[in-house]
Amino acid sequence: MINTMNDAIITTMDRAGRIVLPKPIRGMAGLRPGSTLVIRYRDGRIEIEPQARAVRIVRKGRVAVAMPDDGVEEMLEASTVREALGSLRGDR
Repeated sequence: MINTMNDAIITTMDRAGRIVLPKPIRGMAGLRPGSTLVIRYRDGRIEIEPQARAVRIVRKGRVAVAMPDDGVEEMLEASTVREALGSLRGDR
């Protein structure tokens, strides 16, 4: 059962310890079936976040392009591209 409370969504864990991430949350987080998640317990909270994808920088003419390094051919999230660019600029 899912109820909304302010900006939170309340759901129930089943007997096997599984929870369903509601569709609006999956959409906002950019999660798809097969997404790898990092789960940690910290300061009394359970944190769930998508695992960062490895990228490599490839030159396309005069432009450097971030490409996924995991063999999956799909669009990279803007945050992944920003992170890769930040680390590349830090290497200079």
